[in-house]
Amino acid sequence: MAERPEDLNLPNAVITRIIKESLPDGVSISKEARSAISRATSVFVLYATSCTNNFAMKGKRKTLNASDVLSAMEETEFQRFVTPLKEALEAYKREQKGKNEASEQKKKDKDKKTDSEEQDKSRDEDNDEDEERLEEEEQNKEEEVDN
Repeated sequence: MAERPEDLNLPNAVITRIIKESLPDGVSISKEARSAISRATSVFVLYATSCTNNFAMKGKRKTLNASDVLSAMEETEFQRFVTPLKEALEAYKREQKGKNEASEQKKKDKDKKTDSEEQDKSRDEDNDEDEERLEEEEQNKEEEVDN
């Protein structure tokens, strides 16, 4: 757990980036306002996590999942966040699926490349053996001619 209350705060850089992305161009925010928003977001996240944990405990689980978060939002009267959260969850799942497919494709390509390299190596070895055999036959012919 956290040793100090400040350890529970979200990183200021993240909060600042979110604030800047949310405000129209040319609008600035004071340091005190940024600090207040940072504290408020930290309290909200802790509260949402606590409520979500209650749903997981009711389900006799130790792992919080997305349905726990959605249920907690509805129970704590943050229903207006449920639809955007569902949309964000679907986008996240699509992104993860795309990453997994890309990873599998890279693995297949790598396997194909490895197989191709092994075939090339095998051909090279066969060619080397053929060359050695031909050289040996030539030496034998030369020896027969000399004898």
